[in-house]
Amino acid sequence: MKEKIEQKLRAAFGEAVMSIDEFKGQVNVDVKRDRIVDVCRLLKEDPDLGFNYLSDVCGADMLNFDDISARKAYLAIEHESRPEQVPTDERFLVVYQLTSLKNKERVRLKVRVDGDNPVCPSVTSVYPAANWPEREAFDMLGIVFEGHPDMRRMYMPEEYEYYPLRKDFPLMGVPGSIPLPRK
Repeated sequence: MKEKIEQKLRAAFGEAVMSIDEFKGQVNVDVKRDRIVDVCRLLKEDPDLGFNYLSDVCGADMLNFDDISARKAYLAIEHESRPEQVPTDERFLVVYQLTSLKNKERVRLKVRVDGDNPVCPSVTSVYPAANWPEREAFDMLGIVFEGHPDMRRMYMPEEYEYYPLRKDFPLMGVPGSIPLPRK
């Protein structure tokens, strides 16, 4: 399946597909942020591939590296390049897990998002099921999904200015940021 996915994605998107690999039988595709909607549409609508089920969307914070050279080396492995060529501003990762029920195959798409301006296109136009997981990634990590039909918080109060799953969020929370129930 990896060869078929790679052939179709490379033919349609070229350099927008940064890397494709396989780990333990699952295909992983690194996609440029601005092409994620088009890649999802092709994977869903292509009759040979038929990735018609979005099982998950989640975000990850890549901040927790003690020194920047370790982070650059880690990213270089994924980019198959030298550490000095890897951008260090890709703080967040948005991960999409797609399933082809017809072919009984899964593919993982990864999109890197800038830490200073964490914006990623919404895939709700292709997979309506992305609605709540994208909102959760927004609420917990602060990743804004452009084009999302209802980009508001799910768990935290609307006026809450912090994002609890960011790695720089204090473990004990921010004192006084949320009124707690009385004992």
